[in-house]
Amino acid sequence: MYQLRTYTLRTAEVLHDYATTHWPRHISSLRAFGVTTHGIWTDHTADAHRLIALIAYPEGADPAEVTAAYMASPEFAADMEGFDISNILNVEEILLDPTAASPLS
Repeated sequence: MYQLRTYTLRTAEVLHDYATTHWPRHISSLRAFGVTTHGIWTDHTADAHRLIALIAYPEGADPAEVTAAYMASPEFAADMEGFDISNILNVEEILLDPTAASPLS
């Protein structure tokens, strides 16, 4: 199961820090929880301050349970070290199922 995650950050500077330092750390730490990162992008829209990530959970996993376990882990704490979590204003999550024609299916 895939998930599209959109993070809205407080400022362009915070977005840059999150996109270049903290989210890249998540790629390897999420892997330990069976989560694959397919890509991270920043929104091209001026003043949007959004980072978008496409991830995939292991087959049969409950995304909410995996996310809760990851966010309670020392790996997540290390990934976020030095980042003020209050700079994340919103997180939107959309679960996605690939169609049969999708190259990711």
